[in-house]
Amino acid sequence: MPHVRVISFDLWDTVLADDSDEPKRRQLGLPPKPVERRDLVHSFLSRHAPIERALVDCAYDTTDAAFRHAWHQQHVTWTVEERLRILLGGLKRSLPEEEMRELVRLHEDMELRVRPDLVPGVADALKILVQRYRLVVISDTIFSPGRALRELLAGYGLLEHFSAFVFSDEAGWSKPAPQVFHRAAELMGCQLGEMVHIGDRERNDIAGPKALGARAVLLTAAIDRGSDGTRADAVCSDYRRLPGIIESMDIADEATAPSEGEKK
Repeated sequence: MPHVRVISFDLWDTVLADDSDEPKRRQLGLPPKPVERRDLVHSFLSRHAPIERALVDCAYDTTDAAFRHAWHQQHVTWTVEERLRILLGGLKRSLPEEEMRELVRLHEDMELRVRPDLVPGVADALKILVQRYRLVVISDTIFSPGRALRELLAGYGLLEHFSAFVFSDEAGWSKPAPQVFHRAAELMGCQLGEMVHIGDRERNDIAGPKALGARAVLLTAAIDRGSDGTRADAVCSDYRRLPGIIESMDIADEATAPSEGEKK
């Protein structure tokens, strides 16, 4: 295998701990995010005509199910605006464009108002890794778009560590579609064989890149979704181990590389 030049990172449950903002929301007296989203749609529509909350919930649940199907089966993530327009279309309702933009923004910025935590140890690991490798983000966007995710990373002082970003709402594809990994390699000027991807989901973050000749590390520091059966090149349960894991891949490359005599 070629030397490692680039490390790509998933974000949710890899850099950012998913739903770690929920305890903070409870302390502030805020409802869970799924409830607040439905509250927002009901409130905005009720400004113009009465509507049953149960009907809004049903439409929201149906739209979420359709989104998940497109995400998992077609490897695309609809933008928040697309999801909300589908939802309103199902209810045969609409909003003035200014209100629609506000509703979209409130959805997209929800995790900026109450921010998730970093996965323990990730900040220190990135500081070490960026000294030797180039780093790129490859992340699916569900409610927080690439714009908001960049702001989250900047707020933790991590944005500067990454040379490029491939967000599904901007790229038009989501993991494990080959297009997102090819796009990352293109942006970084490397071959896929020179890349190691770090993530928490077997199908998206391990099978996806490995099918293209990249290497992959299953990150279980936030959650272990089944490391026993992983096809990853390595499993990392503690970010303090990650620099050593990547270095060991480079050492293995040197050991297996043909000598000058063998090349001839």
